[in-house]
Amino acid sequence: MSATTDPPPPLALIVCDVFEKELALACSGASHIIAVETLEMGLHDHPDRLRAALQQIVSGWEGRTDIQAIAMVYGLCGCGTAGITSASHRLVIPRSHDCRAVLLGDRALFDRRQEACPGCYYFTPGWNRARRVPGPAREEMLRAEYSNKYDPEDVEFLLETDREMWHSYNTAAYIDHGTPGTENEAAFTRECADHLGWGFERLQGDLSWLRDLVWGRWDADRFQIIEPGQRMKHQPDASIMGVESP
Repeated sequence: MSATTDPPPPLALIVCDVFEKELALACSGASHIIAVETLEMGLHDHPDRLRAALQQIVSGWEGRTDIQAIAMVYGLCGCGTAGITSASHRLVIPRSHDCRAVLLGDRALFDRRQEACPGCYYFTPGWNRARRVPGPAREEMLRAEYSNKYDPEDVEFLLETDREMWHSYNTAAYIDHGTPGTENEAAFTRECADHLGWGFERLQGDLSWLRDLVWGRWDADRFQIIEPGQRMKHQPDASIMGVESP
């Protein structure tokens, strides 16, 4: 399918809920989206569970004739999406390691930013909502969770272990798409930066990559297309993804 498909094909979406607010903007007026399944972002911590959940949804849509393709609003995500296959539908996924490049709209731009600011940690409304980002809200959440399970000295040890994960970072970068509540999200990110002694950046997000995914504008540079009967695989080079026969 070319990058200029018009009208867009009838689609089903599988979505990580980290994209919730941005996807709402990208999908505005998208009557060609027939079905949507959303998975919680915590599955990123368990790639095998993520893969199983994705495959269960894809397999559950086998035989549907009202959709032409399934768009996966994910990246490689720790290889949690590698191995996905469909017998009857084309699968499409952004050719990206994770959501950060997609939300910036350009993988090359993200790579350049990583080179210029290797200590950047990226904040978004979805990651902020889950309190998975480093900062006082995460510490408070973890303290409450650990206190129900462990002795006080063990709680402090575990919290310090978590803090050590962030020692290589020095900048909190908020990716702003103008989604509802974005000023509060930017302020939350700045509070995290201040707590951690980091710098703060507010970056202009770009929905073009996400929008092209859901509107069927799929070029090979930005998207991996998995034809029916093929299986998506991790490609350990600049292409990130490839396909193989099951």
